[in-house]
This record gives sequence, structure tokens and C-alpha cells, in this order.
Amino acid sequence: MKILVLISKVPDTTAKISFTENNTKFNTEGVQFILNPYDEWYALVRGIELKEANGGSVTVLNVGRADNDPIIRKALAIGADDAVRIDTDDLDALNVAKQIAAYAKDQNYDIILCGKETIDYNGSQVGGMVAQLLGLPYVSLATKLDLNGDTATLERDIQGGSEVIEVKLPFVASAAKGMAEARIPNMRGIMAARTKPLNVVQPVDAANATEVVEYSLPPSKQGCKFIDPDNVEELVELLHTEAKVI
Repeated sequence: MKILVLISKVPDTTAKISFTENNTKFNTEGVQFILNPYDEWYALVRGIELKEANGGSVTVLNVGRADNDPIIRKALAIGADDAVRIDTDDLDALNVAKQIAAYAKDQNYDIILCGKETIDYNGSQVGGMVAQLLGLPYVSLATKLDLNGDTATLERDIQGGSEVIEVKLPFVASAAKGMAEARIPNMRGIMAARTKPLNVVQPVDAANATEVVEYSLPPSKQGCKFIDPDNVEELVELLHTEAKVI
């Protein structure tokens, strides 16, 4: 069984966010980058578990430049067998999806997994786009994934309950909380990751479909305003006129 896991590099959640060049570019100076948690904890770990149970291999794929290699090596240390980096900037979701699909179309992967979204843009777009470009079924926000021969059973949360889906291989799925438990790379895995293959491939010609016009930070949080519990009218008025939640 061949499993492909899509991984992204994202800023650590504790990073101080700022912008440059007239608020059109994210300022990376002093920012610590990490492997996107949804890709790591759920998609990658579940892919490795499926390989351990059924045999085969797990390949991780990243679209980005050479400074992404450390997070790729972490994925290898967790248990991926090899890695591919498509050497181009990841500035647009459709462009990224086209790069992934162009590489994957002749590789005969049985399962393509990704996290439900990245923690910086929260777009949740690439998985569905890859499935469409490859002509494969897509299951989003899966919390469980089991295999029985060439049939996969996936579960995902829906309003008021859960949904169970069966799909034939090959397919694409995005993974949400519950898919797997996070793994911490051990020393053996870290040492082995140094020699595992990391294949750098050139991108296909694909224009960006979108561009960033401007970034902006949310308004600064204001101090708490306390209302006397007997003054319900004032609370309602403030919720209506200031908080604007009613």
C-alpha cells in the first residue's frame, strides 16, 4: 500500500505576527516555524499506523523551498519512509494543489491524506482541490479511518451526530481531531531521518489564481467591562451597541 501525506510549514502559535511591504507580506523575521499540527498529529500518524498494520510505505510531500527541509525531516523522524519537496513557493492554494496533483498522478498512491487545514490560513482547500484534479473521491474532516481490503471506512462529525462513509481506494481525505494520537520522534527515528530519501522535484508551470492585497491584525483586545448584576438593562444595551452580538 502506498500512502501520501501532504505536510505544510506554519508559524508556531506563540509567534508574534507582523507584516511588511505595505502589509502585503508576512514578516518571518524571528518566527519559529513548525510542522502543521493537523498534518502531523492526525494525517501523518494515521498514515504510519495504516502502514504498520497493512504494510507498504508512507511518503510525505511538501511544496516549498529548502528552508522547509527541517519540518520534512521531522516527519521522517516520526516514521515516514521518504519525502518529496516540490521546489516552489506556496503562495496560492490552487497552485499548491496543482503541483501536488502533477506529481501524484503517475505515482499510484492508494491513499492521500492531509490535515483538515493549516493553522495559519485555515483555508481547508488543498485536499479537495487535489482530489478534484486527480479525479478521486474526497472525504473531508475525517475523525476515523479503517481499512478492509480495498475499502476504507471513514467517520466524521456532523451537526447532531456522526457520519460513516465507505469509499474504494484510491481516495483523498483530510484528517481532523480523533484520527490518531500524536507521536513524539524518538532518538532512533531522528537518527534514521538523516539518511531517509528527500527527493526535490521541480514545479510544473501553474499560475497563482489569487494574490494577497493586504494583511491586517484584529483589533486589540479591550479591558473587561463589569456590569452590576442588578443592571440588566445596561448589559443588554452594551451587548447591542458596543459588542454588537445581539
